[in-house]
Amino acid sequence: MHKIAILYQAQLPPIKNGIQKPMKPGGYSDSGADIAYELKSKGLEIITPTKNSNIKNDKDWVFPDTKKGIQEALQKGANTFWLNTVLYKNHAVESFFDRDIQFVGQLPSQVDLYDDKFYTNRLLKENQIPIPKTELISKKNENNYSLNINFPLVVKPLRGRGSQGVFLIKNKKELDDKLKVFFSNSDYGNSVYVEDYLSGQEVTITVMPAGVYHINNQAKKILKPWCLPAVKRFNHNNGIAPYNGNVAVMENSEVLENSELNSEAILTAYQNCESAAKLLNIKAPIRIDCRANEKGEYFLFDLNMKPNMTGPSRPQRKNQESLSLLAAKKIEWSYFDLLKNMLNQSWKPNYQ
Repeated sequence: MHKIAILYQAQLPPIKNGIQKPMKPGGYSDSGADIAYELKSKGLEIITPTKNSNIKNDKDWVFPDTKKGIQEALQKGANTFWLNTVLYKNHAVESFFDRDIQFVGQLPSQVDLYDDKFYTNRLLKENQIPIPKTELISKKNENNYSLNINFPLVVKPLRGRGSQGVFLIKNKKELDDKLKVFFSNSDYGNSVYVEDYLSGQEVTITVMPAGVYHINNQAKKILKPWCLPAVKRFNHNNGIAPYNGNVAVMENSEVLENSELNSEAILTAYQNCESAAKLLNIKAPIRIDCRANEKGEYFLFDLNMKPNMTGPSRPQRKNQESLSLLAAKKIEWSYFDLLKNMLNQSWKPNYQ
């Protein structure tokens, strides 16, 4: 029987090759509390730091992702850890991989590798998965770079978070000015990358790992990664979908109409997303943002190893549906159905 503890991000991840991944205020404790409350309200056993958790206090429901926090949850009886946090190689959770406990989430070493957008996009390209043309600009060559990408283009951090730090750039002066801002502080490290700006429709596709799922009240074994229905993004801010910490996704996102969901372009995008997920050997859902060119052909431009899993489980959070939940509702999954199916894919690392 699962006795579940939800982990949240308690501190900044280490700097990787001079690049700092920014931290969300609260470290995903808000979505962690959403998850914990939803599962507990449906009868699952949730281990919490406090005996009588306050429905309005996020951190009453989640443990910090430190050795001390994990040890505290274990002492309280947890045997399953939901990794609702930013992972990286040598994360504290790896110290517990020799225990007889289960995890929901990705392998830290894989996240560490694939969080580098430039590395991941290069890997996808090498495997014939379509991505926009991309190039790297480092701090040491910010004044003498040369590009083979035409304006307008998009500049973004190598280890970003959602659309935070992502900008549409219309000319060289704008790019030079933005590079000065990027490199004048340590928010995003000493390298950024630029990519072709695609002018067509943007969609987000949640990819689930292989496993056993309950769909339409039937257990179904799915042998490879598979996609939830694509979600359309709209009401962009200067060409970029706004960060969901500023604009709730319910205000600028909706599942595509059935006719478009069955279109050749979207079905091809699904195939490419599934190929990417198989390549990355995912153990939990990932979210892939895709955008169409002027011909309507979709390219994968951002792969997120940790999709947001906020949900409307608490009265004060009724507008907090995530992109993945919007997609899940199209196949008649509730928030609980999505979470329970994620829980069903829990894994043990090295325990014999």
